Formats: sequence, structure tokens, C-alpha cells
Amino acid sequence: MKKASLAGAFFVSAIWLSQVQAQAFCPAPAGLTPVAVQRVVDGDTLRLADGRNVRLIGLNTPELGKRGRSDEPFAVAARERLQALVDASNGRVTLLPGKESKDRYGRILAHVYGADGANLEAQMLADGLGFLVAVAPNVDLVDCQRAAERTARQAGLGLWRRSPVLKAEQIGASGFAVLTGRVSKVQRNRGGVWIELQGSVVLRVAPNLLERFDARALEALEGRQVEARGWVQDRSRRGGLESGQARWLLPLTDPAMLNMASAEKL
Repeated sequence: MKKASLAGAFFVSAIWLSQVQAQAFCPAPAGLTPVAVQRVVDGDTLRLADGRNVRLIGLNTPELGKRGRSDEPFAVAARERLQALVDASNGRVTLLPGKESKDRYGRILAHVYGADGANLEAQMLADGLGFLVAVAPNVDLVDCQRAAERTARQAGLGLWRRSPVLKAEQIGASGFAVLTGRVSKVQRNRGGVWIELQGSVVLRVAPNLLERFDARALEALEGRQVEARGWVQDRSRRGGLESGQARWLLPLTDPAMLNMASAEKL
């Protein structure tokens, strides 16, 4: 996609966002203490003045290029939009830490709010500049964040201007993806629930997360078309791929990462 079209999509998105900001997705709770932002690292990460890095909960934005790789589409637009939101808040934001307070990289996991009480993740989602992600136990705001993303998706904003949803058989690399496919098999064993999509990708609900899902609904998915999102893993690189198994594994971290409500029988 050409840079001009990306810029155009971003500015249209920004105009539209100004019209829906009044909806105040995920408003801030009272009593949060403002902190100063040193810089915006990318579309979903902030560096605070005290040196801490903050990863915004519920938001995954396209990756900026590293080690000679090109920026993913809308990665720069996402960073610039988050910068604009921080600037509009005079460089100070408030944080609501997640139940799980840090990720494996040592970053703080938090919901971030501007001076006006608006949730920055929800604004980015409503602008079409990132994807909703839900990783238990940090899922308290998933409903309002999902509503924010839905507005962008229905309006075809940003990332949703051209559908980013891949067919299961199109998956060819590890990393974050939104994909769709027909469920060919559902199996439950000691490793959890395994949902095979046309032999190309298998979705997995780990045993410790099963209580968050509707087990009967999962078992009834065979033959239906579903949409899933998350971080795809290449099982062949881990040495765990056996004959007949799907190469690509997508762990489901919360029910919000699997769209079963719109599943239709083929």
C-alpha cells in the first residue's frame, strides 16, 4: 500500500474519531495519579519520565520496522496518533495497572487515560489503528474495547479499510494475525481443547483457561466458520510437529479472541 493512501486513511480516521470521542469508551475511574510521558515508543507502548515502559492493555498495533525490516502498514500512523493523544493530554497520563502488572519483558501492563478521562487504547481501536487483544487476567475492559474496535471495523477505518482478516490456509509466518476458517475437528484432551481449521491452523485453549470458555459451544463448532485472533506459532520450529498435525498453532488467551457468535454452518 502506498504511503499516500496510508496517510489519507489516517486523516479520514482522525476526523471520524473526533465525531465519536463523545462516546467516551472505557471512561477512567476516579483517583488515578498522573504520570509524565518521556516518549511514545510505538502505537501501543509508552516510555515514562521515570524510565518505566508501559504496554497498553487490550491493544496491539502494527510493528515498526526493526533489523532492516520495513514498517508494517499503519505502524507509523499508530505511533503518530498515540503521540497526538499524549500531546493533547499535555504529556501526562494516568495508569490503571492490570491484574497481571508486568509482561515477560518487564513492561508495566496498564490501561492508559488522558487528562480528559478518555481511554487511549479505546481511542486507538475506534480509529482503526490497532487490534483488540484479550489476555487473561487483564480483560476487565474487553467489552468496551471491543465496542470501540467494532465502530472502526464497521466504518472501514484504518486497518479495516482493506480487510486484514486472512484465511487459515494463507497463514505462512509466525506473529499476530486475525484469521478465519472452517472448523474441521474439535478435540479435548489433557492439553486442553484443540480446534482444527481446515488442516492449516489449530486453535488451542489451554487447560488453565478452559473455565473462561463455554466448553459446549467449543465442542459444537465442528463444521462452522469462525474468526480467531492471536499470536500464531510455528510448531515445526519447536520440534513438536507430528505427522498429520497442523503446522500453525494459535493459542486462545480469552473468549474475546474467538468469534463464535457469528459462526455459521457451512
